[in-house]
Amino acid sequence: MDNCIFCKIIKKEIPAEIVYEDKKFLAFLDIRPLAPGHVQVIPKEHFRWVWDVPYIGTYFEVVQKIAKAQQKAFTTELVRSQVYGDEVPHAHVWIWPEGGSGSSKLEENAELLRKQLK
Repeated sequence: MDNCIFCKIIKKEIPAEIVYEDKKFLAFLDIRPLAPGHVQVIPKEHFRWVWDVPYIGTYFEVVQKIAKAQQKAFTTELVRSQVYGDEVPHAHVWIWPEGGSGSSKLEENAELLRKQLK
């Protein structure tokens, strides 16, 4: 999709603090986080809704991997999640650590997560 901001992030046309990437998925920090370490997890293939992703089990395995990293990186057990899709027409899952530590700087939070995902 030419006008999809998430597709542009996938193509690296728009900068983002990427914390995880594989052949099918990309995870990056939200630019308006609900908490330090708030991540958007998206499929690289354009799907309008999360429920349209044919490999949804694999998708949620990646979401789980990021959530486990958030628990360690931000010293909290509680990680919230929400399936979205109305404000950006590309499937995405929000996950954010609640009540933990973290920085107000996106790049510092991204590095904390990347260290846990190695």
